[in-house]
Amino acid sequence: MFESGTDTVEPVRSSTDAIRIVGARTHNLKNVNLDIPRDQLVVITGRSGSGKSSLAFDTIYAEGQRQFMQTLSLHSRQFLGSLPRADVDLVDGLQPTLCVDQNYRGRNRRSTVGTITEIYHYLTLLMARVGQIRCYGCGQPIQQQTATQIRDALLSLPERTKLMILAPMVSGQKGQHQETLRLIRRERLVRLRVDGVVCDIDSVPELEAGKQHDIEAVADRIIVREGVEDRLLEALENAIRLADGTVVVCSLEPKDKDSDSWQEKIYSTRYACAGCDIHYAEISPRTFSFNSPFGACEDCDGVGSTIAFDPDVIIGDRTKSIADGAIVAWGGLSKAAIKRQIGLLNPVL
Repeated sequence: MFESGTDTVEPVRSSTDAIRIVGARTHNLKNVNLDIPRDQLVVITGRSGSGKSSLAFDTIYAEGQRQFMQTLSLHSRQFLGSLPRADVDLVDGLQPTLCVDQNYRGRNRRSTVGTITEIYHYLTLLMARVGQIRCYGCGQPIQQQTATQIRDALLSLPERTKLMILAPMVSGQKGQHQETLRLIRRERLVRLRVDGVVCDIDSVPELEAGKQHDIEAVADRIIVREGVEDRLLEALENAIRLADGTVVVCSLEPKDKDSDSWQEKIYSTRYACAGCDIHYAEISPRTFSFNSPFGACEDCDGVGSTIAFDPDVIIGDRTKSIADGAIVAWGGLSKAAIKRQIGLLNPVL
């Protein structure tokens, strides 16, 4: 419903069905009355100067921001300043609003409406807290595992398999983590793995505060054989306690004793699929972030596309050598120039 130049408007929808605007007079708007249906995609069109931006930005969005400010305490409002009231008689049924500036030109190709409005950060937090994890192998919800179940799975490995029980205490976080190192000392553990390298607690290299680090305490090193059940269970329980439910187990089977092919697997008392024997780390907001290595696609690094060379486009004639002009882009070059180009490629190749 759209009416202009009237003083009163008969209600068409309730505030739960529509956003009701009465007497909008911002800029070129001349006492406009309007009902905008809720839960639908609404497009405002019109010729230049008809008041589209005045209605969307300077009336609806401005009033939404002002109403939000009114819900804050006086103490909070004094730091945010005051917003001018839109020149309108009434805006009813308005929900919290977000505005994407129509003049915005994002230079980052990873930018989306979600990142521009910053609602993306709230969505990652929501998914990390209430999202349900399902196994990518069978699609079933991930079930919890107990320390006893993890122990039984490890005892099923071939006899004489070497195990290293790790408690992941820092994962991809910046800092020197002195408090974490002190905690490991208080637990009387003598070894840890820092950024993939196992070392003694007294010979830990100095960590750079500006770099991301991984710190895992070595709870125990065990060889699978008869009689280690209690020791293995104790090591797992200690690791689970230190790492808040997660344990990393590195295993080296006897057939691989002459190599360094340690197999690493994550076990969790929270996230594991018993049917597929697939284990998952605990989800967090960074799991859903394309700008984080913990959530980005390994193939495209979160960009959404990959760049690759097409040999059929680069090489025009496969019967020729590179020096004879097989590369299409070098078709107009002399042989001397082609040799110079080959010389530039040699360090790369």
